[in-house]
Amino acid sequence: MSTDLSRLSLNQETIKQWSLPELTEGCVKAGVGQVGLWRAPVQEYGVERAAQLVKDAGLTVTSLCRGGFLTAVDPGERARALEDNRAAVDEAAALSTDTLVLVSGGLPSGDKDLYAARERIADALAELGPYAQERGVRLAIEPLHPMFASDRCVVSTLSQALDLAERFPAEQVGVVVDAYHVWWDDQAPAQIARAGAGGRIHSFQLADWITPLPAGVLLGRGQLGDGSVDFRTMRRQVEATGFDGPIEVEIFNEGLWARDGAEVLAEVASRYLEHAC
Repeated sequence: MSTDLSRLSLNQETIKQWSLPELTEGCVKAGVGQVGLWRAPVQEYGVERAAQLVKDAGLTVTSLCRGGFLTAVDPGERARALEDNRAAVDEAAALSTDTLVLVSGGLPSGDKDLYAARERIADALAELGPYAQERGVRLAIEPLHPMFASDRCVVSTLSQALDLAERFPAEQVGVVVDAYHVWWDDQAPAQIARAGAGGRIHSFQLADWITPLPAGVLLGRGQLGDGSVDFRTMRRQVEATGFDGPIEVEIFNEGLWARDGAEVLAEVASRYLEHAC
């Protein structure tokens, strides 16, 4: 079995119980050189302080999550969303990451028009893409499993994400290939190839699909190897496009959050080597 952790990135939410200093210290001790960060804990710690902390630890920030929620109809809400996304781009640039993950947003209250909601995302990307590119940041549309279409993300497949992204230069907008969200889709291999051919795979993330899902479903991601996802095959599909970037493990799971962080990180590294290499 491989022992190479050079491409492994630990997403901050996987060990949510750790503070940012604990995260950086733990990754250094475990030999994990890359992290994916989330805006709320970074803002709480201070963006500039966080950037310096990670830099001093010798870690690379592979992504910042999240921007998005761009489907509002109300002009005031749309203006606030755009302002927040520009702030997210600035934060990503300050953290020296080139990738801002976008969770596009669900249907507004009372709205049932998925097509129109996706068009509003495209309108927002037309404004945000150039702003991000000027700051060295790429926007990465993350399709979420269809169970989140109503409240979190009207973009449910890689095909839908690419239909949006391909309206803009690849340097501005690409996609996230998140195994948890797309493993079920028989069109995913073809769409991974499509994304790679256009240079639009901006992030590759792993979490396992386990059932039964918990109440609320959001925290149902499983540790690698505990569920149904064939990570090794998906990694081969992604790498066949020429992608050689970080592989980020992002797991939302209360069971993992209740455990010792160092123990969880050791398990993540071991499962990554066993199931994704």
